[in-house]
Amino acid sequence: MSRPQTRYDGQIAVVTGAGSGIGNQLARDLVERGAQVVGVDVRTGPLSGAAGITAIHCDLADVGSYERVLAGIEAEHGRVDLLANVAGVDEPVSAIDVELAFYRKIVEVNFFAAVAGTICVLPGMARRGFGSVLNCSSDSVRSPIAHESAYVASKGALSAFTESVALEVRPSGVHVHILYPGFVETPLAIRSLERGMKRPPKAVRRTTAQVSAAALDGIGGRAIEINAARAAAMTPLLRILAPPMYRRVMAGRSMPM
Repeated sequence: MSRPQTRYDGQIAVVTGAGSGIGNQLARDLVERGAQVVGVDVRTGPLSGAAGITAIHCDLADVGSYERVLAGIEAEHGRVDLLANVAGVDEPVSAIDVELAFYRKIVEVNFFAAVAGTICVLPGMARRGFGSVLNCSSDSVRSPIAHESAYVASKGALSAFTESVALEVRPSGVHVHILYPGFVETPLAIRSLERGMKRPPKAVRRTTAQVSAAALDGIGGRAIEINAARAAAMTPLLRILAPPMYRRVMAGRSMPM
């Protein structure tokens, strides 16, 4: 017997990265589950005409702009019930020849924007004793490959931040989750494949629909981690139990520059 879908009737939901990929699927599925959705993205064209979604243009590299967007949404609607920080950027880099500014750009979007969003909405959620935050990490933090140091560092920091905050706010009735989506052929992932990254095993591949369903059915549950591809969560065991095999696998997956 299938488990009934979690409903979000009447909730005010904000989704970043809503113009494409996981964020777009999540925004549309939230509408189907009864939420009133605000989609935030630097590209709002794909959201034009989407029923139930209000599109707001925002470049998350400008964290102050994102904070103002969230403050405006709370002022208009009186609350934010669900914030999903999904937006992310990635670009391969050689740590041998890189300037610090490159890392700052990646970390600003992938980490600080999500942190800023989280701490913007938490006070209101804590006062009401209700609300959820979903921060999207990456399974690559469990198995980093070469030339992805900026991306995995930003996502690893987001995972640690989210877990710590989740434990802090749980007694107030607020749920904070970290999403590990597996490998999804989003525009970001497709660019990595085009640059030469090897496609991961089928066991860790997921569609945007599968990831969205896992996220929306996991929000509000006891688990802090939401793993869309459970097999990907087992990678650290391979590192511990069979280090030579782990190194061979990771070397074979590394992205050429």
